[in-house]
Amino acid sequence: MMPNMDPRALKRMMESMGIKQTEIDADRVIIQCKDKNIVIESPSVTAIDAQGARTFQVSGSISEQSTVKVEISDDDVATVASQTGVDNDAARSALEEANGDIAEAIMKLKGS
Repeated sequence: MMPNMDPRALKRMMESMGIKQTEIDADRVIIQCKDKNIVIESPSVTAIDAQGARTFQVSGSISEQSTVKVEISDDDVATVASQTGVDNDAARSALEEANGDIAEAIMKLKGS
């Protein structure tokens, strides 16, 4: 915003130039990339219509999530299953949750 300018006056000035702002009530914004998702929680989203173009201004709590699928080998599943005493399906599920990290999957299954 411009310093020392009344927000109402700024809004009237923008409307006179054909610029319209609309607040959007959003719970979450997700930007999908090839290798990750950028997730914005509790966002403040404003749509700005100006000269026939619509743009969005987004701010909030940002986190990233990897979308790269991890290959889980049968040997890794067998290792986790033998170390924890669970069946192969539970071992594979734990490995998927841990993104292929064997130690993390074992600790999760053992409750550590």
